[in-house]
Amino acid sequence: MKLYGSYTSPFVRHVRIALLETQQAFEFIETDQAGSSAQSPTQRVPFLQDGEVFLTDSASIIKYLREKAGQSYCHSAQELDQLCLVNTALEATVNVFFIKRDGVDVTAVPYLQRQMARVQSTLGELNRSDIAAVNTAAANSSRPYSDAQLRLACFMGWAKFRNQIDFSAFEALENFYRHISHYAPFAATQPPQA
Repeated sequence: MKLYGSYTSPFVRHVRIALLETQQAFEFIETDQAGSSAQSPTQRVPFLQDGEVFLTDSASIIKYLREKAGQSYCHSAQELDQLCLVNTALEATVNVFFIKRDGVDVTAVPYLQRQMARVQSTLGELNRSDIAAVNTAAANSSRPYSDAQLRLACFMGWAKFRNQIDFSAFEALENFYRHISHYAPFAATQPPQA
């Protein structure tokens, strides 16, 4: 099994956590923009090759890995909706990050301002929801966090790493992040610090 990606991508990080949790052997192949453009129709990471199986999105990759290990992926519509909420904020933040890196003044573009407002309203909703609840009873289980929670943690870790979002107004999310930071698979997949 080969996973193509980067060490900094929050999407790749979630896949790497799922691989650690399911204890599946894999080869990680670090891939840049040129490599992903040449090998994946989505021209982004992650993508996974496992024999005849070729998957190009982190959600389908994680579902595949969970099912292969006899685990569930998003066990309810509510959990899937939470994961989709996190993805909405994550994708908007990643897009704005890359647009800023290209030299665009995001404050001058109304569409980008709507994207950042979407991020803030989504974070507010997640902060009020049960996704950020720290389940101390599950802390000793082999899989104490749902995939929606793992995606949230990967998003927060990336946004902090890239200095994109100040989470101080979201107390429940910050508390959740402090707890999950001690979870071994999450800590082991932290982006390399410069």
